Amino acid sequence: MGTAPLPNRPDSTSPPTLITPGVIASELAQPMHRVLHVLATRPAIRPAALAGRVRLYDRRAIEQVRLELASIDRRRGDAGSEGGAA
Repeated sequence: MGTAPLPNRPDSTSPPTLITPGVIASELAQPMHRVLHVLATRPAIRPAALAGRVRLYDRRAIEQVRLELASIDRRRGDAGSEGGAA
């Protein structure tokens, strides 16, 4: 006994592609711990879904994490240049 094929509806769209923090880290070429830190400390970057205990994000999260990591790097760079002679 097989399953019946799903009806081909013209209004149906493909489901969104959701990604894990590991995929975000890979696409940004960043260590996993940096991506996890940003995801854990930025309430504006929210998971799109949960699969058990795994948080899944939409593609917009990649750009949000990229911007946050750049902001962290800028602050670190600025703080380092202020450490001159006192």
